[in-house]
Amino acid sequence: MTARPIRVGGVLVHGAVVDGQTRCAHWHGADDVLAILFPCCRRWYPCHTCHEEDADHPAARWGRDEHEAQALLCGVCGATSSIDAYLATSACAKCGGAFNENCRLHHPLYFA
Repeated sequence: MTARPIRVGGVLVHGAVVDGQTRCAHWHGADDVLAILFPCCRRWYPCHTCHEEDADHPAARWGRDEHEAQALLCGVCGATSSIDAYLATSACAKCGGAFNENCRLHHPLYFA
């Protein structure tokens, strides 16, 4: 399913996005407000399934030596954060918006 990208903060978020806070057709709970920059295509997606459905290539993970990259986007305020900062918390450092705690189960899909 290819969907029209939406702008959150200063970035375009691709995939099956259903609202202005980066919730998607696959994950759309109150705290599903996080998008990730995929290193393979330098495009933002709400989840790995959105990337799989929209991109024309397999997803790549961020390497252990790349965790300083500004690769997470808060859908509430549009702030980005590094992978290290994201992994150390469960809320946005700028606005305090909570992130879905269950996203931690999917970290191996995104981070080496």
